[in-house]
Amino acid sequence: MGASVPASPEILLTILLFAMSCLWAFPEVAGAKHAGITRHYKFNIKLTNVTRLCHTKSMVTVNGKFPGPRVVAREGDRLVVKVVNHVPNNISIHWHGIRQLQSGWADGPAYITQCPIQTNQTYVYNFTITGQRGTLFWHAHLSWLRASVYGPLIILPKRNVSYPFAKPHKEVTIMLGEWFNADTEAVISQALQTGGGPNVSEAYTFNGLPGPLYNCSENNTYKLKVKPGKTYLLRLINAALNDDLFFSIANHTFTVVEVDATYAKPFETNLLVITAGQTTNVLLKAKPIAPNASFYMLARPYFTGQGTFDNTTVAGILEYETSSNSTAFKPTLPPINATNVVANFTRRLRSLANSRFPVNVPQTVDKKFFFTVGLGNSPCPKNQTCQGPNGTKFSASVNNISMALPSSALLQSYFFKKSNGVYTSDFPSFPLHPFNYTGTPPNNTLVANGTKLVVVPFNTSVEVVMQGTRIFGAESHPLHLHGFNFYVVGEGFGNFDPNNDPKNFNLVDPVERNTVGVPTAGWVAIRFHADNPGVWFMHCHFDVHLSWGLRMAWIVLDGTLPSQKLPPPPSDLPKC
Repeated sequence: MGASVPASPEILLTILLFAMSCLWAFPEVAGAKHAGITRHYKFNIKLTNVTRLCHTKSMVTVNGKFPGPRVVAREGDRLVVKVVNHVPNNISIHWHGIRQLQSGWADGPAYITQCPIQTNQTYVYNFTITGQRGTLFWHAHLSWLRASVYGPLIILPKRNVSYPFAKPHKEVTIMLGEWFNADTEAVISQALQTGGGPNVSEAYTFNGLPGPLYNCSENNTYKLKVKPGKTYLLRLINAALNDDLFFSIANHTFTVVEVDATYAKPFETNLLVITAGQTTNVLLKAKPIAPNASFYMLARPYFTGQGTFDNTTVAGILEYETSSNSTAFKPTLPPINATNVVANFTRRLRSLANSRFPVNVPQTVDKKFFFTVGLGNSPCPKNQTCQGPNGTKFSASVNNISMALPSSALLQSYFFKKSNGVYTSDFPSFPLHPFNYTGTPPNNTLVANGTKLVVVPFNTSVEVVMQGTRIFGAESHPLHLHGFNFYVVGEGFGNFDPNNDPKNFNLVDPVERNTVGVPTAGWVAIRFHADNPGVWFMHCHFDVHLSWGLRMAWIVLDGTLPSQKLPPPPSDLPKC
């Protein structure tokens, strides 16, 4: 055989360029088989004219889209999202449900982990998705901007890792949202000024579309086309501002397989309950033979409070590809105030709790908390007329403390040890003035205002009982905890009984979530390991209650190992 001839520089360059183009076209090959890759996104925050219900308005969007763009990654990937603010409003983006292990600076709630991104400013959110896969979402986390600034965050399993259920024919994301004819920033600004309840939305939406049950909306209808006999994975996200929602599709059943990006024991149902801030994945099996019919998918609110609310129904249409759709069927949804239906649904949720997806619920707890969550009121300022209860202003609180947001970010103040004048570390573990929480409200319903935080050492096992009240009406409160998943170990109606209720806690296969509905005039108990150092927001995911102060924050101290410490902030962290 002849001697080998060295490749020419031109051939070497061609091979190199081809290899680089492969990495660009197929970035998964840039890492090892199970190693994550880095995925880059750019969010241009801009004003866009959008028309719904024959009403056109200019609204804040990401990249001109409503809802915003889909972000897709795999477990183990790093996400780098450059956010550029081109609008007059300040903004921040929260990656709802992402643990943010050692990346608390990227969590996003304004004045908690960062100052907001101001006009013509840029911030890069940089974080790795560790130990999570499933359906989450991203949204603005300042004032009511998330009414239009939101989108899906889909985390696929690692390469060559299967779902714990049969692979579906297709995956479909359905975002439940709201449409306001008015500027939502003006709506909440007026409500906070007058102290009364805010004006409500004109419509609910599926992927930004109100559907045919609203006037002037026939052409803005979400349609899902399916093939007979095929199975579809529906990724449902409740991104509505202020509403828990019922969801159903006529003449079809679902198999629930995941909630809040954690796998669940499968169960069949024809009705879903999704509180604000929650996600639910279901398998939908199409009928084996295409019927000559179409099927409405409907969503409408679950509500038990005393205020006004959007009492309308959003409709989409499920169609079979080969059908003539001569008849349209509608599902029957429960009454608006069907609290027992909600309780029966949530109590069916269980973790998989198997060897592949074990449960890590604390069997014992180091620290117990009891938080009342509900409404209250604040005095009307002098020389002003207020439209809240008895001429006061509506407020909301945790343990009767309505959280005042600071003018600087809590995480920076904590990290640089500059808490003086920003926050105190004396949030009460229990109500300072106990009362019959679900009975007759006390005479004094005024709340205290302050920026008080809870401090827990690293890896503390925590139990929190959240107790709803009847002050100014009993209603559900979807509580969202940043930085953690938690296990829902118990729930019930009436007042929590610390002597007897814990005996019935589920410590075997409790559902794992990041957002839980505190039952109407009831309580819910959660447990989690405080294994993520930083400052973490916990709040009601009804934005009206969040705006009224139903929010608090945790400080989780550093551990001893480098992997248990919060690293310094990035250099481009926005300044207040």
